[in-house]
Amino acid sequence: MAEDNAPRRSAVVMAGTRGLGQAAAAELLRGGYRVTVCGRDGARLEEAVAELGEVAGAEAVTGERADVSAAEDVERLVEGAVAHYGRLDTLVVNAGGPPPGDFADVGMEDWDTAYALTLRSAVTAIRAAVPAMREGGFGRIVIIGSSSVRRPIGGLVLSNVFRPALTGLVKSLAVDLAPEGITVNMVSPGRIDTERVQTLDARKAERQGTAAEEVRRASESAIPAGRYGRPEELGAMVGFLAEERASYVTGQSLLVDGGLVPTLP
Repeated sequence: MAEDNAPRRSAVVMAGTRGLGQAAAAELLRGGYRVTVCGRDGARLEEAVAELGEVAGAEAVTGERADVSAAEDVERLVEGAVAHYGRLDTLVVNAGGPPPGDFADVGMEDWDTAYALTLRSAVTAIRAAVPAMREGGFGRIVIIGSSSVRRPIGGLVLSNVFRPALTGLVKSLAVDLAPEGITVNMVSPGRIDTERVQTLDARKAERQGTAAEEVRRASESAIPAGRYGRPEELGAMVGFLAEERASYVTGQSLLVDGGLVPTLP
């Protein structure tokens, strides 16, 4: 939480117009941040900015139309936020999930798409953001990942390959940037009730010849918490990692999954 007389911190939330990204943006706004979000759909971007403005005032939110899989869009997004607010303190790296499918289902174009969307977007954004964080002597980089970093998920081979690569990036950067007051962490969701998960449930139901509700019930029965998570529950973890009091947490991949993946670190 920002102190009353302190300059308000600034954040960029990639793909922040729905689901996990929007929930993270809302939590940062509650914590006193000014936030820039981006999305590809112009109409949805306007709606999300209006919704987020209800959290902390319209003046605290800006929106930029951008495709995070396009490096030039990501660079423009980050540079624009720095120019608009005069600083950048937190970067939330987020992107829509890569195309679903098993190894035999996905073609080379899908591999290229997944690389650009999941891994290259993160590298591009971090490279653009770190100079401003260094200048301010404070930085929080939070990557929204997936439980596939701990255990592969059936039918999501692209996620199973590129999400763990992000873990390697987190571990490497945490060591490099810690002396400069910049932390780097990943928040890895399990089954969170988003459009992406609903679409995956519907796809699985179609393959099995059953109803999406039955797929969901089966999935929930495998989660110790007994339910899908809420986007705001993941957003709360992002918000904590962006705070001053999280300064000694870095290089971590934190599961937000209701106990679904009981692996050791």
